[in-house]
Amino acid sequence: MASSAEQFASQINFGAFGKATELKKRIWFTLACLVVYRLGTYIPLPGIDPTVLAEIFSQNQGGIIGMFDMFSGGALSRMTIFALNIMPYISAAIIMQLMTAVSPNLEALKKEGETGRKKINQYTRYLTVLLAAVQAYGISVGLEGMQGSTGNAVMNPGVFFRATTVITLVGGTIFLMWLGEQITARGVGNGISLIIFSGIVANLPVALAGTLELGRTGALSTLFILFLLVMAVGVIAFICFIERSQRRIIVQYPKRQVGNRMFGGESSHLPLKLNVSGVIPPIFASSLLLMPVTVASFSATSGNGPEWLITLTSLLGQGQPLYLALYIGLIVFFAFFYTAIVFNPQETADNLRKYGGFIPGIRPGKNTADYLDYVLTRLTVAGAAYLALVCIMPEILTSQYSVPFYFGGTSLLIVVTVTMDTVTQVQSHLLAHQYEGLIKKSKIRGKRG
Repeated sequence: MASSAEQFASQINFGAFGKATELKKRIWFTLACLVVYRLGTYIPLPGIDPTVLAEIFSQNQGGIIGMFDMFSGGALSRMTIFALNIMPYISAAIIMQLMTAVSPNLEALKKEGETGRKKINQYTRYLTVLLAAVQAYGISVGLEGMQGSTGNAVMNPGVFFRATTVITLVGGTIFLMWLGEQITARGVGNGISLIIFSGIVANLPVALAGTLELGRTGALSTLFILFLLVMAVGVIAFICFIERSQRRIIVQYPKRQVGNRMFGGESSHLPLKLNVSGVIPPIFASSLLLMPVTVASFSATSGNGPEWLITLTSLLGQGQPLYLALYIGLIVFFAFFYTAIVFNPQETADNLRKYGGFIPGIRPGKNTADYLDYVLTRLTVAGAAYLALVCIMPEILTSQYSVPFYFGGTSLLIVVTVTMDTVTQVQSHLLAHQYEGLIKKSKIRGKRG
């Protein structure tokens, strides 16, 4: 019965889609912005020999550089104007959120509402420029030291090349930041997540073709490829199940007598997702790992870096114990940190008491806040374990074979979660359109009456 009702609701939404003019404009705008982003990932930096660069990257496909290239949609391996992608902005957002939790001035600024939020966003943009400039300079120095069998990767190294590289890469990051904000405001869903999503999805066919080619040449067995595909489908199903899981806390509202009538007395529920933080912890963890190590990887690849830097780069390769330990630790930290930012138990308890609601068996006020904090902590432990498992297990299984990063847990988690969020956004726009249609019909009937 429930499945037939859901099918009927989906048919109504699909039929209403053709009439939702505003939603179609948002979808077309989002697609246009993503096409612009993908075109930018093919515009190369000036002064670089693409043949030498392709040779160097073919020898260093694994590790941190390979994962960074996955998030950038292949822009790093082609060394284009979007080589840094949106990662400096994400790193700046992480730092600003940490500073907001530590600094009283920023915390007070956050509580000012829209004005404070705009100021914090402005500080985040300034920090993005600084981080992007540091990363771009490190990449330019690393590129100058890279050599292939046919010569240097940079045709005319020097101050001019470094300056143009820094300006171009910083400008590309700032443009992507602006593009993501435009998608959020005028398109569908979170623009930053959709940019990362499009970069991963765009290279999925190439990754699949490369995996099948490895099977044809005998580098991978047919059974292993089938196991890999089944594992990917299983991970996707597991992600969908967990992301839809909720812990529902019953909230009771007392009865009130107004005149001769009784109001209230109904019960509701407070839904708490098992994974409150969503896909943010893996993205933040990847960003913090990629930001310093990418520059170190370029220096190590050039052969001019110190011995400790080369050793550190090798230890942070895909599947290495140090990389896995840091990745798990950062995922767990950001799962708890972001959950604490998104959900405030004390504020929720105050709102329940304000409207007369209470949790059966729990006293209002501090006891309710402590109970919500207890439940949320247990959920966050389970959610952090789920994120760590999904992101790490495929990495361990595929690190021993020449399998692309696109079949890893992090990429699948981002793709599935962003897809689900985007579908939810589309459904909310369709629902708003249906409500607008009902309101217009009621106004017309009222005038006729």
